[in-house]
Amino acid sequence: MLDGTVDGYDSFEKTVDAAPAAELPDMVDGIDMLYSSGTTGMPKGVAKPFPGTPLGTAAGLGAPLTQGLYKFREGMVYLSPAPLYHAAPLRFNMSVHSHGGTTVVMEHFDAEDYLRFAEKYRATHTQLVPTMFIRMLKLDDDVRLKYDVSSIEVAIHAAAPCPVPTKRAMIEWWGPVIHEYYAGTEGNGFVYCNSEMWLAHPGTVGTAISGVVHICDEEGNELPQGESGTVFFEGGGTFEYHNDPEKTKNSRDPKGRGWSTLGDVGYLDADNFLYLTDRKAFMIISGGVNIYPQEAENILVNHPKVVDVAIFGVPNDDFGEEVKAVVQPKTMPADEAEAKALEKELIAYCRDHLADIKCPRSVDFRPDLPRHPTGKLYKRLLKDEYWAAAGRSI
Repeated sequence: MLDGTVDGYDSFEKTVDAAPAAELPDMVDGIDMLYSSGTTGMPKGVAKPFPGTPLGTAAGLGAPLTQGLYKFREGMVYLSPAPLYHAAPLRFNMSVHSHGGTTVVMEHFDAEDYLRFAEKYRATHTQLVPTMFIRMLKLDDDVRLKYDVSSIEVAIHAAAPCPVPTKRAMIEWWGPVIHEYYAGTEGNGFVYCNSEMWLAHPGTVGTAISGVVHICDEEGNELPQGESGTVFFEGGGTFEYHNDPEKTKNSRDPKGRGWSTLGDVGYLDADNFLYLTDRKAFMIISGGVNIYPQEAENILVNHPKVVDVAIFGVPNDDFGEEVKAVVQPKTMPADEAEAKALEKELIAYCRDHLADIKCPRSVDFRPDLPRHPTGKLYKRLLKDEYWAAAGRSI
């Protein structure tokens, strides 16, 4: 323990002081064991094989990724708005240091603060999530456009599918500097696209540059082009979930081909570009129809009166589940009449863009939604609350 101890623990400072000062021979790199965000359940420790390389050579991410795709270099300035205990911010910041760059780490994300820091520090590189894009785009133009962000050469984003209008608006604002990837702490594959690739395939998260993507049904059978199923990687990195053989087993291909999944659902187009539909755990089954709430979320979050939205299934005696939306509005309704009017407006707006069955049947309003500091939505907390209130278990 640092700065004192409790029973059963040794002092870090005393332990270090007692260690020999001479460098040990043949020192090799260790590896972090990070935990998944836990947005669909308990966070999972991701245990990966040790690299076995000489100490100090395996920090961060590989040069083909950092130099080849993102042009990391000496003198770069990386603006990091996410906490360092999460895999991507930690590993990207380590990589910036290994290239001789400077990192500017925000204590927490605020849309205007982010733009102010980008201008102040002349940031050349950054990494965000779609929620951060949305928060910046919803700033009043006199605030959003007063900051000079022209120094940004590479803006990387990941963590969740980005609504098409949001991504298009960011490219129009910042130019073709937006790079997207789909990967996980597990490191079992890597899918990538730059702005030009995305504009040619709107909505995609890219094509695989590490591992081969397969789309499979529940039995592990490969599905045809354009049909949604579980996204599996073949030939990427290996991993297991620490002290959880059952979760490790559930992440593997049911036909035993050695493929692994992060639990996402998606499909491939004719050019082998991957599109994510949603997390498998968030799928709603209503009257026997599979509904992926990400579609409706991507519609509603672009409504001018909406700051944030979560959509999930709640109990329905006739259909098993029905679609519920919980919305963080720009301004909380003053009374029940105002809330009902806004609910009606949002449901109608969704139905103008999607089939009725995919749209919420009801909308509740809250001053904020439970988001991880990285921007990921803890939808399971909301879902658990509604199912418990109905006296049902998930």
